[in-house]
Amino acid sequence: MIADGHVLVLLIEDNVDFAKLVKLYLDRFEEARIEVVWKNNGPEAIEEAVRNKDIDVILMDYFLPGMNGLEITRALQQKNLGTPVVFLTVNKDMNLAVEVMKLGVQDYLVKEEISTPILPKTIMGIVEQSKFQKEMAVLEIRQKRLEAMQEMIVGITTEISAPLQAMKNIVSKLLGKESSEKGLKYLTIIKDNVNRIESKMEKLNNLKEDKTVQYIKDIKMIDLS
Repeated sequence: MIADGHVLVLLIEDNVDFAKLVKLYLDRFEEARIEVVWKNNGPEAIEEAVRNKDIDVILMDYFLPGMNGLEITRALQQKNLGTPVVFLTVNKDMNLAVEVMKLGVQDYLVKEEISTPILPKTIMGIVEQSKFQKEMAVLEIRQKRLEAMQEMIVGITTEISAPLQAMKNIVSKLLGKESSEKGLKYLTIIKDNVNRIESKMEKLNNLKEDKTVQYIKDIKMIDLS
């Protein structure tokens, strides 16, 4: 998705006139602005897909010179590019449709349909589905990270609770016996720090959502503020 929210489509089509028609009909779509980047062969299209991370959907003719649609799709998958792919063909072929779906291609349209609302609506539907899947993947990662943190917190709490309580008791007894101003000052600082640790531990125990934030470079921390 390009910065201003418009949809970016990579069109792979060797027929110049047909490519112009696709762009023309997508330009007419009023519900969203769909921008088209056109390449007329597989190698250049793959290079563009690798370089341009803003591409939302790849729209390609199946019958292309050099590399056909299936070969391009396999090449994209080998490069770990998960950009959704839609095939355009001159007619419906069930055998081809089966092969296409095996590769995880999102849809399969006849070229005649480019002049109808089917093409832009298909693109927008795929974009929304892709966005939803990415959001669900992020939520799943956050949930797994939260579960791991909760498990770790249980272990930390078990290890630290007894020493922390013992320290509180010792500081409390020392405060009751200390009479010098300097001694009271340092013991009060220790008490405050012990209480702060106890407060943070309580927040960790009550952690119900992933509050991991970026700290420095690759270092992350849990925000307990």
